[in-house]
Amino acid sequence: MKHNRRAFLRGVGAAIALPTLHSLGQGSLLGSTLSSGAQPALARTATGAPLRTAFLYFPNGAIPSAWWPDSVGEDFQFSETLASLKPVRDSIQIMGGLDNYSATAGADGAGDHARGGGTFLTNVRLNKSSTDLRAGKSIDQVIAEKVGHLTRLPSLELSCEADRRSGSCDSGYSCAYQYNISWTSPTTPMASESNPRLVFERLFGAGRPGQRQSNLKLRRAQQKSVLDFVMEDARRMQKRLQRTDQMKLEEYCTSVREIEKRIELAERHGDAQTERQTPLGVPTSYAQHMQMMFDLMILAFQTDSTRVATFCLAHDGSNRSFSEIGVVEGHHELSHHQNKQEKVDKVKTIDRWYVQQLGQFLQRMEQTRDEDGNSLLHNSQIMFGSGNADGNRHTHVNLPIVMAGNGGGDMSTGRFVDYKDTPLANMHMTLAHRMGVTDLKRFGDSTGVVSDV
Repeated sequence: MKHNRRAFLRGVGAAIALPTLHSLGQGSLLGSTLSSGAQPALARTATGAPLRTAFLYFPNGAIPSAWWPDSVGEDFQFSETLASLKPVRDSIQIMGGLDNYSATAGADGAGDHARGGGTFLTNVRLNKSSTDLRAGKSIDQVIAEKVGHLTRLPSLELSCEADRRSGSCDSGYSCAYQYNISWTSPTTPMASESNPRLVFERLFGAGRPGQRQSNLKLRRAQQKSVLDFVMEDARRMQKRLQRTDQMKLEEYCTSVREIEKRIELAERHGDAQTERQTPLGVPTSYAQHMQMMFDLMILAFQTDSTRVATFCLAHDGSNRSFSEIGVVEGHHELSHHQNKQEKVDKVKTIDRWYVQQLGQFLQRMEQTRDEDGNSLLHNSQIMFGSGNADGNRHTHVNLPIVMAGNGGGDMSTGRFVDYKDTPLANMHMTLAHRMGVTDLKRFGDSTGVVSDV
């Protein structure tokens, strides 16, 4: 809590980080008010606003013919699968030609789903074992190690599935490889959180985990919002704010309360069910669950609680069905479609659905103002992709990748670019350099950095 440029609303059992409020002296050029020892260029844009980096993972690859646009350059036409990204065209790049050779079979044989997920952010050959884990430190954690001291949370790891770190899941590979894309060391995956309530309490609850749980019980017993406990502090702060900041604070608190209500609704719905397949607090709707986690990520970025995040939408090999969009068969089973048109069409439907969820998230990022007046999306670099390319053949070259965000204005957006046989690790290293990790000379199987991003 010692970051002197960031204000908090405080109350019993709550400490709510605030977005930048200029009335409190939190200007847009913040180099002089960074924590001791930090450099102004570290994880920042040219305006001084924080630069955020996120990696979003979807499972089982995509149908290539429906994914890629018709031509490279700025005049491309959106493909069938990516059409829902049209509203944010000026803030995305569709990236072809990125390969992850560390995920290819080689002498290890089967296990492409474990390798697809486990190497997406590590880019090293996995040890094929269900007990002897050996991957690599993932790029998000390389970045977090360098810039994590600037924020309350060094990084944020989200998922829509329960965390698994043991057991055998794919042809002799540990489940840890399939269910975790973030690794703090070659032998230790980062624990991801799939319960929105626990993420909310991590962002807005005060004290240690045990204390946060006690404070949550108190709020429930008194039927109060987390905002109710900080209202006295909020009223005092309102008197110090200019009109524009008063409106900004009101809008922010409304966002916090809105997502808190959605979590409470999911919890009440769970109490009313006699048999529940999802944990208490997790919406039964996959779309609602995913958007809730996306919104929590936005709040974490908006308050500068973290600048590094990962979100595994589903583990590679996921066999989830999508009855809400008319696909009752399992995703993984359908991905092995053997070019049967009926199955191919259903996979296309799932692919479009995942991109639609991305599009909704990016539009909300675009609508959220940052401290320099630009949008959160403008001041971010967000990679959305899968560790498999063609799910039917389990290929790991020409991966389906979309880069979203303008990187503070330094990215060449609104285009489809083909990097032609470039290691995915090169792109990871490039993003790390942009976050200020300039001493990173090699990552995974990288051969250099990408100059045109």
